[in-house]
Amino acid sequence: MTGPALALVVVAAMLHAVWNALAKRAQDQLVFLWSSVAVASVVLLPVGLLRLPPAGPPAAVLPFVLATVVIHAVYFFALGQAYRHGDFSRVYPIARGLGVALVPLIALAVFDEWLSPLGTAGVTLVVAGVVSLSLLARQADAPPQARGHATAWALLTSVTIAAYSLVDKAGVRHLDPVPYIALLGLGMSALLTPVVLADRATFAREWKASWRTILIASTMNLTSYLLVLFAFRLSKVGYVVAARELSILFSAFIGPRWLGEGRLGPRLAGAVVILAGVVCVALAR
Repeated sequence: MTGPALALVVVAAMLHAVWNALAKRAQDQLVFLWSSVAVASVVLLPVGLLRLPPAGPPAAVLPFVLATVVIHAVYFFALGQAYRHGDFSRVYPIARGLGVALVPLIALAVFDEWLSPLGTAGVTLVVAGVVSLSLLARQADAPPQARGHATAWALLTSVTIAAYSLVDKAGVRHLDPVPYIALLGLGMSALLTPVVLADRATFAREWKASWRTILIASTMNLTSYLLVLFAFRLSKVGYVVAARELSILFSAFIGPRWLGEGRLGPRLAGAVVILAGVVCVALAR
C-alpha cells in the first residue's frame, strides 16, 4: 500500500470514528445520519458539478451510482438501527470489521486482486482484533433482546459496507470521486427522505436539539469517504478497506472515555491487534 493512500485512509478513519460517535449520541440516529449527509451533499454538489466531464456523467458509471445509492440507503438505515439498540463500542467493531473480512474475498472473485502473504496476515489480524473487541464489549444495562437486535443490524451494516466498497471501487474508475460522491449523497438522501420525514415531530426535535452537531458531522461523513474513494484509485480495495479499520483504534478510546462504555484496557488491547494488522497491510505490496 502506498504512502499517499495510507495517509488518506488514516485521516478518513479518524473522521469516520468521530462522526459515528456523534451519531450514537443523537436522540434519533437515523434523522441525525440523514441530516448530516444531506447537508454535506448540498454543499458538495457545486464542486462536483465543476468536476463533471463536459458531456455529463458517462453512461458506464450510472449503474454503479444507482447501485451505491441503494446500498448506502440500506447502510445508513441499518447503522441507525444498530446504534439505537446497542453500544458504540460493540456495534462499530462488528459493522466495520466484518466488512474487512468480506471485501478481500469478494474482491478476489470480482477484481482478481490477490492479497500478498503479508497482506493476508494483516487482514487476518484486523479481523481477529475486531472479534476480540466484539466479545469484550459488554452491555450490562441492555436486555438480551436489545443486544440481539444490535448485533443483527450491525451484521447487516457490515454486508452493506462490503457491497458498497466493491461497487465504488469499480465506479470511480469511470468518474472522478468528487462528482461521484456528490451524486451518491444526493441520491441516498432523496431515497431515505420519505422514511425520515414520516415522523416530522421526531425530525424537528432532533434538529432543535442537535443542529450544531449535525453541521459538524456533515463536514466529516462524506469527506471521510471521499478520501477513501481517492485511496481506491491508488491501492487495492482489500488493502484500503482493511487499513480504514484503523478507525476501530480510535473507537476503542471514544467508547470508554467519551461515551462511558466500560473499561479502556480490554478494548485497547483488541485495537492494538487491529493496528498490527493495519501495519502489515500498509507494508504489503
